[in-house]
Amino acid sequence: MKAIILAAGRGSRLGDITNDHPKCLTELFGKTLLDWQIEALNCAGISEIAIVRGYKKEKIDISNVIYFDNNNWDKTNMVMSLYEADEWLQKYECIVSYSDIIYKSKVIDLLKNNDSDISITYNTNWLKLWRVRFDDPLSDAESFKINSKGILVEIGKKTSAVSEIQGQYMGILKIKPDGWKNIKKYIDGLSEQDKNSLDMTTLLNRLIEKGINIYAIPSDEQWLEVDSKEDLNLYKRLFKVF
Repeated sequence: MKAIILAAGRGSRLGDITNDHPKCLTELFGKTLLDWQIEALNCAGISEIAIVRGYKKEKIDISNVIYFDNNNWDKTNMVMSLYEADEWLQKYECIVSYSDIIYKSKVIDLLKNNDSDISITYNTNWLKLWRVRFDDPLSDAESFKINSKGILVEIGKKTSAVSEIQGQYMGILKIKPDGWKNIKKYIDGLSEQDKNSLDMTTLLNRLIEKGINIYAIPSDEQWLEVDSKEDLNLYKRLFKVF
């Protein structure tokens, strides 16, 4: 099994912190976000890792990884960064990770042990953290619904009710070659404008609407998402170590 880290973005909400480096190289608890992800993947037994670079790509210079580059990072969204790794996705079972999160290796183990063509993890303790991060958790949280079989039935829509959020999507997926075949077929049928603006949760929701199964795996492991300076400062206050 291989892993792909999507690290093309600047992270504009971090302001001047990312003037000189991409978001994934922002430090938290003494390591870059990228270092945290590589460490978790390695601890889960995954040593073959690719990084999709974009903004200030020359700053990401790590030994023993493969690079795919999204040179249109400023005109596209995360889905097209994923598309840059098509060479791997066609051939290999891949863990796909956002680059602005940190998590434990046990989360990767959950995905490794699932046999679905497309699977994602979701955090069951999200609300406690969102209540600290936001005055109104629903200002940021989106819908997340699964059925009794653990199949995702809705994700990424605005909601006014916590009851419509069974967990928080963690930004970590596993895609098998057959799963990628379906994803790629859908993306290839879109206009250039739609492709470039497509974010990951919108893609997942559209796949669901097309009848493609996405298996959702619950996790109560500690997990953090970094969107802003406020997040960084908050986490440093709340946690001595991760």
